[in-house]
Amino acid sequence: MRPLLLALTLVCTLATAPAAVLRLAPDFTFPGIGKNQSLKGVRGQPVVIVIAKSPKNGDFKKQVKVLKEIYQQFANKQVIFVAAFIEDSGPVKSDIPFVVANNGAAVASAYGMPEKDKFNIVIIGKDGNVDYQTSKVIGAERVRDVIQNSYAVQSNTGR
Repeated sequence: MRPLLLALTLVCTLATAPAAVLRLAPDFTFPGIGKNQSLKGVRGQPVVIVIAKSPKNGDFKKQVKVLKEIYQQFANKQVIFVAAFIEDSGPVKSDIPFVVANNGAAVASAYGMPEKDKFNIVIIGKDGNVDYQTSKVIGAERVRDVIQNSYAVQSNTGR
Protein backbone atom coordinates (compact mmCIF):
# COMPACT_ATOMS: atom_id res chain seq x y z
CA MET A 1 0.00 0.00 0.00
CA ARG A 2 2.80 2.39 0.88
CA PRO A 3 4.56 2.09 -2.55
CA LEU A 4 1.22 2.75 -4.26
CA LEU A 5 0.65 5.87 -2.15
CA LEU A 6 4.18 7.10 -2.89
CA ALA A 7 3.72 6.53 -6.64
CA LEU A 8 0.36 8.33 -6.59
CA THR A 9 1.90 11.29 -4.75
CA LEU A 10 4.73 11.48 -7.29
CA VAL A 11 2.29 11.40 -10.23
CA CYS A 12 0.14 14.15 -8.70
CA THR A 13 3.20 16.29 -8.02
CA LEU A 14 4.44 15.94 -11.59
CA ALA A 15 0.99 16.64 -13.03
CA THR A 16 0.64 19.91 -11.11
CA ALA A 17 4.23 21.14 -11.54
CA PRO A 18 4.61 24.12 -13.87
CA ALA A 19 5.83 23.23 -17.35
CA ALA A 20 9.46 23.94 -18.05
CA VAL A 21 10.39 26.32 -20.84
CA LEU A 22 10.91 24.11 -23.84
CA ARG A 23 12.82 26.55 -25.98
CA LEU A 24 12.93 30.29 -25.47
CA ALA A 25 13.00 32.04 -28.84
CA PRO A 26 16.32 33.75 -29.60
CA ASP A 27 15.98 37.53 -29.71
CA PHE A 28 16.59 39.63 -32.83
CA THR A 29 15.62 43.08 -34.11
CA PHE A 30 13.40 44.29 -36.91
CA PRO A 31 12.26 47.73 -38.05
CA GLY A 32 9.47 49.26 -36.00
CA ILE A 33 7.69 52.59 -36.12
CA GLY A 34 10.40 55.18 -35.57
CA LYS A 35 12.94 52.73 -34.10
CA ASN A 36 13.97 49.09 -34.15
CA GLN A 37 11.87 46.55 -32.27
CA SER A 38 13.13 43.37 -30.65
CA LEU A 39 11.42 40.03 -30.38
CA LYS A 40 11.49 40.39 -26.59
CA GLY A 41 9.70 43.71 -26.94
CA VAL A 42 6.68 42.09 -28.59
CA ARG A 43 6.24 39.27 -26.08
CA GLY A 44 2.54 38.71 -25.59
CA GLN A 45 1.94 38.49 -29.33
CA PRO A 46 2.48 35.41 -31.48
CA VAL A 47 5.18 35.77 -34.13
CA VAL A 48 5.49 33.88 -37.42
CA ILE A 49 9.02 34.05 -38.85
CA VAL A 50 9.63 32.94 -42.41
CA ILE A 51 13.36 32.52 -43.14
CA ALA A 52 14.58 32.18 -46.73
CA LYS A 53 17.59 32.93 -48.92
CA SER A 54 15.65 35.76 -50.61
CA PRO A 55 12.12 37.03 -51.23
CA LYS A 56 12.32 35.23 -54.60
CA ASN A 57 12.71 31.79 -52.97
CA GLY A 58 9.97 29.44 -54.22
CA ASP A 59 9.11 27.97 -50.79
CA PHE A 60 9.00 31.47 -49.32
CA LYS A 61 6.47 32.53 -51.95
CA LYS A 62 4.40 29.37 -51.38
CA GLN A 63 4.36 29.93 -47.60
CA VAL A 64 3.33 33.58 -47.97
CA LYS A 65 0.48 32.49 -50.24
CA VAL A 66 -0.65 29.95 -47.62
CA LEU A 67 -0.47 32.54 -44.84
CA LYS A 68 -2.52 34.95 -46.92
CA GLU A 69 -5.40 32.42 -46.87
CA ILE A 70 -5.74 32.74 -43.09
CA TYR A 71 -4.29 36.19 -42.43
CA GLN A 72 -7.66 37.71 -41.44
CA GLN A 73 -8.14 35.02 -38.78
CA PHE A 74 -5.02 36.30 -37.04
CA ALA A 75 -6.13 39.93 -36.79
CA ASN A 76 -7.63 39.55 -33.31
CA LYS A 77 -4.56 37.67 -32.04
CA GLN A 78 -2.22 40.47 -33.23
CA VAL A 79 0.16 38.04 -34.95
CA ILE A 80 3.39 39.63 -36.15
CA PHE A 81 4.80 38.34 -39.44
CA VAL A 82 8.56 38.58 -39.91
CA ALA A 83 10.64 37.75 -42.98
CA ALA A 84 14.34 37.04 -42.53
CA PHE A 85 16.42 36.86 -45.69
CA ILE A 86 19.85 35.27 -45.62
CA GLU A 87 21.32 36.55 -48.88
CA ASP A 88 19.19 38.92 -50.93
CA SER A 89 16.91 41.22 -48.99
CA GLY A 90 13.97 43.09 -50.38
CA PRO A 91 10.30 43.81 -49.89
CA VAL A 92 7.73 41.06 -49.43
CA LYS A 93 5.04 41.26 -52.09
CA SER A 94 1.96 40.45 -50.05
CA ASP A 95 -1.10 41.98 -48.41
CA ILE A 96 0.27 40.67 -45.11
CA PRO A 97 2.26 43.42 -43.35
CA PHE A 98 5.60 41.60 -43.04
CA VAL A 99 8.49 43.27 -41.29
CA VAL A 100 11.94 42.30 -42.51
CA ALA A 101 14.53 41.33 -39.89
CA ASN A 102 17.64 43.50 -39.88
CA ASN A 103 20.09 40.58 -40.16
CA GLY A 104 18.48 37.53 -41.73
CA ALA A 105 21.65 35.42 -41.63
CA ALA A 106 21.96 35.95 -37.86
CA VAL A 107 18.27 35.07 -37.39
CA ALA A 108 18.74 31.85 -39.41
CA SER A 109 21.79 30.96 -37.34
CA ALA A 110 20.06 31.74 -34.03
CA TYR A 111 17.23 29.39 -34.95
CA GLY A 112 19.64 26.63 -35.95
CA MET A 113 18.81 26.72 -39.63
CA PRO A 114 21.39 24.56 -41.43
CA GLU A 115 23.31 26.23 -44.26
CA LYS A 116 21.88 23.74 -46.76
CA ASP A 117 18.27 24.72 -45.96
CA LYS A 118 16.83 27.40 -48.20
CA PHE A 119 13.68 27.88 -46.15
CA ASN A 120 12.41 27.67 -42.58
CA ILE A 121 9.27 28.73 -40.74
CA VAL A 122 9.18 29.34 -37.00
CA ILE A 123 6.07 29.99 -34.92
CA ILE A 124 6.64 31.66 -31.56
CA GLY A 125 3.87 31.67 -28.98
CA LYS A 126 2.87 34.77 -27.05
CA ASP A 127 4.97 33.48 -24.14
CA GLY A 128 8.14 33.84 -26.23
CA ASN A 129 8.74 30.11 -26.73
CA VAL A 130 9.31 28.40 -30.05
CA ASP A 131 6.13 26.39 -30.57
CA TYR A 132 6.89 25.02 -34.04
CA GLN A 133 9.74 25.00 -36.53
CA THR A 134 10.18 23.24 -39.86
CA SER A 135 12.02 23.52 -43.16
CA LYS A 136 8.89 22.61 -45.13
CA VAL A 137 6.01 24.77 -46.30
CA ILE A 138 3.14 24.13 -43.89
CA GLY A 139 -0.58 24.39 -44.50
CA ALA A 140 -2.79 27.18 -43.28
CA GLU A 141 -4.62 24.86 -40.89
CA ARG A 142 -1.37 23.80 -39.22
CA VAL A 143 -0.28 27.41 -38.66
CA ARG A 144 -3.69 28.28 -37.26
CA ASP A 145 -3.73 25.19 -35.01
CA VAL A 146 -0.27 25.91 -33.56
CA ILE A 147 -1.23 29.50 -32.70
CA GLN A 148 -4.62 28.50 -31.26
CA ASN A 149 -3.08 25.65 -29.22
CA SER A 150 -0.46 28.02 -27.89
CA TYR A 151 -3.20 30.39 -26.68
CA ALA A 152 -5.15 27.51 -25.12
CA VAL A 153 -2.12 26.09 -23.28
CA GLN A 154 -1.09 29.49 -21.97
CA SER A 155 -4.63 30.25 -20.81
CA ASN A 156 -4.91 26.91 -19.01
CA THR A 157 -1.52 27.28 -17.30
CA GLY A 158 -1.92 30.95 -16.44
CA ARG A 159 1.09 32.09 -18.50
